[in-house]
Amino acid sequence: MIFLRGGFRQTLFAATFVASIALSAPTAAGTVSVELIEISARLIDRFHIGGDEKRFGPLEFVGGLEMTSPSRDFGALSAFRFRKPGSDFIGVADTGFWFFGTVTHDADKRPSGIRNFHMQQMADEADQPIDEKWEVDAEGLAVKDGIATVGFERSHRVAQFEVDPDGMKPQFRQLDFLVPPWELRRNRGFETVTHANPDGQHQGGLVVVSEKSLDKSGNIYAAVIEGPHKGVFTVKRNGNFDIADGAFLPDGDLLLLERSFSMAGGVKMRLRRIYGESVENGAVADGPVLMEADMGYQIDNMEGLDVWTRDDGALMVSLVSDDNHSMLQRNLYLEFVLHED
Repeated sequence: MIFLRGGFRQTLFAATFVASIALSAPTAAGTVSVELIEISARLIDRFHIGGDEKRFGPLEFVGGLEMTSPSRDFGALSAFRFRKPGSDFIGVADTGFWFFGTVTHDADKRPSGIRNFHMQQMADEADQPIDEKWEVDAEGLAVKDGIATVGFERSHRVAQFEVDPDGMKPQFRQLDFLVPPWELRRNRGFETVTHANPDGQHQGGLVVVSEKSLDKSGNIYAAVIEGPHKGVFTVKRNGNFDIADGAFLPDGDLLLLERSFSMAGGVKMRLRRIYGESVENGAVADGPVLMEADMGYQIDNMEGLDVWTRDDGALMVSLVSDDNHSMLQRNLYLEFVLHED
């Protein structure tokens, strides 16, 4: 377990975090259209601010980007998945937007920039933009076989869409998420939507995990909503951390991105490995913490995670942050190698 010390930024961040997450970002009006977004990316070559170390427990920092844009719609990035490993991606913003783009890398396999970034507002059944944030508070995303499955909170649902980077259409189906709706807290719904391993016990079925909807024992509601072993389970809540995203590793374990916030300590992030065999109907899933970091390191409000395999065989973990459209927060993209030795 790695504990990383906080720094100066947490004071400013803490003073604005509670207010900023309550704000709805401005959205485009009128007919849904695809907007090409100009992205500037500042390279991040050190995870530890002021430090030179690369290894943090089993995770090795590769590099990162701090992304900015003149577009008023850019930001609030809450979940993403690679459509091509480490390159082309799709994502959702919790202000009700889709986003697409490509991560570029240099000759040393470090992230070097973002190109072809574009956004599109989510649409209703009449293919008109949805302006009410409570209807399109998109938080979790899974992609498989050309279908994007999105977890929404506030108006709790799990919905499916056909993936089309040139123009996303309205949802074509909603799924039964199995967790009793009255157990889902208003702003603590499904942050994790991910496909299980195709060769595992759930045969690639969808797994959803809420952010902080707790059962009577204080554990976090989750469910396997597809496959031969559907059912509700919980994830053991460890400390004051809530769940922001997750993805299955090749060995069948579930890697969770977690975060916490306090006025005194600012924002922290954590990566926890949940044993795959504990992800089953009626179980309380748990596993070890791999890394914990606070604002003395290059983090922000970390919300999105994906796992992919690099062309040299390295197992990669990529993270993105949600800036809540606040001037004091940042949109970050970070890459790590997850060492299995």
